[in-house]
Parts: sequence; C-alpha cells; structure tokens
Amino acid sequence: MSIIYVMIPLALVLVVLAVGVLIWAIRSGQFDELESHGWTPVLDDDERPPGDPDEADEQNKDKTR
Repeated sequence: MSIIYVMIPLALVLVVLAVGVLIWAIRSGQFDELESHGWTPVLDDDERPPGDPDEADEQNKDKTR
C-alpha cells in the first residue's frame, strides 16, 4: 500500500513531462510540414515531393509563358 505514495507522484511527474515535451514540439514547428520529409528518401534530389506548394507555383508560371 505504501508504494502508491511513490507511484502516483511519479506518474504525475511523467505526465507533466510528456505534456511539456508535446507543447515544446508544437511551438517549435515539429509538426508543421509532415508530408515532404517523408518523401525525401524516396525521391531523387532534383524532384520535389507531391503536393509541395512551390510545385504548384512553378506549374502556374510554366502555363503563363
């Protein structure tokens, strides 16, 4: 029964730590762009990932020429 006096504060500290790390990751921009980083090992260096916002701009420039 006395182990509860150790486990409950330890669990609370771990929860607070996990929430702090999550808030830090969100504020530092870790979740801003999820798609292109997953495509980097798959694509060649001269290609851009699908759905890249710069890709649409380049296609629009080509159509206006």
